[in-house]
Amino acid sequence: MFDWLNYEFMKHALIAIILVTPMFALMGTLVVSNRLSFFSDVIGHSALTGIAIGVILGLANPTLSMLVLAVILAILINILKTKTKTSSDTVLGVIFAVIVATGVVILSLGAGFSKYTVYLIGDILSVTPHQLFEFAVVEIAVLVYWLFWGNKLFLLSFSPVIARSRGLKVFWIETSFAVLLAVVVTLSIRLFGILIINSLLILPAAAARNFAKNIKNYVFIATAISLLSGISGLITSYYLGSASGATVVLFCGGFYCLSLLISLRK
Repeated sequence: MFDWLNYEFMKHALIAIILVTPMFALMGTLVVSNRLSFFSDVIGHSALTGIAIGVILGLANPTLSMLVLAVILAILINILKTKTKTSSDTVLGVIFAVIVATGVVILSLGAGFSKYTVYLIGDILSVTPHQLFEFAVVEIAVLVYWLFWGNKLFLLSFSPVIARSRGLKVFWIETSFAVLLAVVVTLSIRLFGILIINSLLILPAAAARNFAKNIKNYVFIATAISLLSGISGLITSYYLGSASGATVVLFCGGFYCLSLLISLRK
């Protein structure tokens, strides 16, 4: 039953799941509450252009270029949302189209796009001890951020007017969260892939929302669903020989469907 733990790469993958899924749940509850699902999707897909920039600069590992571009985009999107009259959806739609097209065009030059498919579907089984250390550091940063700014972001999601009336610096709170989200999403792309990474943020939080009666309940249920889906998906993918990230997403989707059925029966 536990023969999968005989392999070092599976132990590393399990540690990665235990580190990353609670972090995604915490960030996901704020993403769903603040209606930032499309924003996180744009940041995830911007990795294509980040990889392309890394290729142009001759970087062996494009993580740095992906990270820098994602942070710049997060700040730019927040500035355009708050300082112009353009709606959020339009800003995100325009940036999504341009950034994805740019990445695809550059990476497809010389028919070389197939070399980068690992970034599309991810590969959690190849996670290294150094990457695990990075995730542990980022998880601590997320927890610290959550302790100081989590309640402020939930208040902001309920009413920006009340948040401003209480003296909250809305622009800086939103920008700091956007930057942290960009870092979390970008660093996790090698594990889960550009195509599905946003699902791991949205589905556990969306499912928890159907069960939860208060914020503490909401966060606890989202974390439990995310962690359980991650471990179940990893083990299932080992026996099926399927892509681990996509299998984890299917478990998250199953929890969301279950939450819908239960909420409809109430």
